[in-house]
Amino acid sequence: MKPDAPSEIRGPFRPIRTNVPGIEISEIFPRMARHADKYAIIRSVHHTAATHAEAEQLFGLPPRQSVFDGIDWDIHGWKPFSAISSYRDVAGPKFDRAFGSLLESGTLENTVVVALGEFGRTPRINSDGGRDHWPHCFSILMAGGGIRGGQVYGSSDRIGAEPRDNPVTPAMITATIRKAMGIPSAEGDYRAIEDLLLTA
Repeated sequence: MKPDAPSEIRGPFRPIRTNVPGIEISEIFPRMARHADKYAIIRSVHHTAATHAEAEQLFGLPPRQSVFDGIDWDIHGWKPFSAISSYRDVAGPKFDRAFGSLLESGTLENTVVVALGEFGRTPRINSDGGRDHWPHCFSILMAGGGIRGGQVYGSSDRIGAEPRDNPVTPAMITATIRKAMGIPSAEGDYRAIEDLLLTA
């Protein structure tokens, strides 16, 4: 989050404290704020894929159907896409409940939980009051298994447009998940992010 940036960068939501000193997240995630000691935030993920399909392949995500009959995270600001207010009113609370439930499930010791999309959102709010697709810098969450919670890895520049330090690629995320789960690295695999692991 960029709470001190101009309004077209920071957006309508404010940061709140978590149970880890120095880590703040959006006010739309109050349940997650109570469990920040259980997950790691990676704030410097980036790639150069040009399309949905290319980005999904990078992360190994299954193709999504284009369904716009409900509120989701695709907040371009014009119909049939969602308005930015849906983050606070619908999408945010749904995610907060779902991810919070996983963190409270008691299964994190032997389960790796990852929350990610195939790209982030533009640093500036567009003229329709939403944000467009942006693969150049975004955040993901990792918890459980061999992941050390209560930390932030990487950061973005002053407007959230590009990684400022510790840039992370999709291949590095995959390698980190594999290592956290005790799965041998694939041939030609990228290095895992050792700072995120309980046992480097």
